[in-house]
Amino acid sequence: MMEVRNAPPDIDQILVGAIDGERLTGDEICCLLNLQERSDFEKLFEAAREIRKKHFGDRIFLYGFIYFSTYCRNDCTFCFYRRSNKVSERYRKTTEEILDTAGKLSESGVHLLDLTMGEDPQYFTDNRFAGLLETVAAVKKDTGMPIMISPGVIPEEVLLAFRQIGVEWYACYQETHNRELYARLRLGQSYEERMQRKKYAREIGFLVEEGLLSGVGESAEDLLDSFKVMAELQADQLRVMSFIPQKGTPLENMETGSHLREMLIIAVMRLLFPDRLIPGSLDVDGIAGLKERLHAGANVVTSIIPPQKGFLGVSQSTLDIDEGTRTVAGVVPVLEECGLVPAGIDDYRCWMAETLMKRHNPDNAPGANK
Repeated sequence: MMEVRNAPPDIDQILVGAIDGERLTGDEICCLLNLQERSDFEKLFEAAREIRKKHFGDRIFLYGFIYFSTYCRNDCTFCFYRRSNKVSERYRKTTEEILDTAGKLSESGVHLLDLTMGEDPQYFTDNRFAGLLETVAAVKKDTGMPIMISPGVIPEEVLLAFRQIGVEWYACYQETHNRELYARLRLGQSYEERMQRKKYAREIGFLVEEGLLSGVGESAEDLLDSFKVMAELQADQLRVMSFIPQKGTPLENMETGSHLREMLIIAVMRLLFPDRLIPGSLDVDGIAGLKERLHAGANVVTSIIPPQKGFLGVSQSTLDIDEGTRTVAGVVPVLEECGLVPAGIDDYRCWMAETLMKRHNPDNAPGANK
């Protein structure tokens, strides 16, 4: 008797269905994540761009980045700023330095200020969050800009206080939703507590960003599970960044492949979450890598950092910063090459307002393909 085999999924059919708004199956999503042929990559990226255009036109949002403390109480195996790393540069920026940089970024044309720190022990003792709240409130008052805080797993009462002073976004990444892999990446940190903090942030009115790390041993099935969790969380912004081995860490000598995997994930996320914000970060490959991330369907440019201010990035702590290309002026020509333009600040505020309104109308609530 002749053996009957299931035909492999048809890439063109999957992509046409996605463009038409059909929900993708798990098998179809894994098929896209496992593409091997360049011609298939281009088909996927083209579909992602078409879906982005349906929801956002040619507008791209720009985020300023202020990494104001590189001290951290955690010992994540992938991070240059892990507690035990003796070779990483440490600093805590003053309120004056933060305000000055926030002002420069605001003037340059960014749409949001991302205020990021490691879980600096100084803030977790002696009620030091009070001083940080004052600083963030001053940034809000001086610039009037939308603000994202990325401070790690802070106490719920502190998170509520940030919301009460007008902070709009809370970013806190799991990196993976495979519990075993999470335990190897975020040593000694509770998966549940980290996830619960995001759920609480959403309940009290924050927009929430979730993030993945690519190239650390995750499988297509792991990514599929992550997409399901992101959908359940109803994350408003979804990020993926390629792992960069960091000097002085346990993963310093880990072999990494092409960053193409990151592009595939960006594109698949665009198909699954068509109306969400999906960043393309300057923190992995600098300005040289921006075009391919936009080509894959990203609609936000993150990690814009002003030169000569002494602020660092995360994955690539100094790449392109003091050369001045991780700026709005450096980004705009790349957008133009891609037929894209920076959005207006009113466009960004409108997107935030409409997204929050959807939460109160279940019939219009955004949902991922599952």
